[in-house]
Amino acid sequence: LFAKHGAKVIIADIQDNLGHALSKDLEKTSASFLHCNVTSEKDIKDAVDFAVSKYGKLDIMFNNAGIPGPYNQSIMDTKKAQFEEVIGVNLIGPFLGTKHAARVMVPAQQGSIITTASV
Repeated sequence: LFAKHGAKVIIADIQDNLGHALSKDLEKTSASFLHCNVTSEKDIKDAVDFAVSKYGKLDIMFNNAGIPGPYNQSIMDTKKAQFEEVIGVNLIGPFLGTKHAARVMVPAQQGSIITTASV
């Protein structure tokens, strides 16, 4: 939707094949792909820095990563590592995205941060 309306888009995801394919589909609208794990602060920082270096600013940060917990599994059978993975992607990822977007947006006195979530 953003690309359709003329935005320059950076797709940041761990799914390299899908990210590259989508950026090629949107190439005519100035889309780029960057490998990024939302649970890695370095990856998020690098993605924001890439956007600023490529386009001179960051107008919109859309935190849209999310994963479900284990399907068809009792909480009594859920491993702590499974829960930590969900918390990492669904909670820590948006926190890191917001933190690093704000790092460049606040000094510029412009920008919007959007975070989607579901329970």
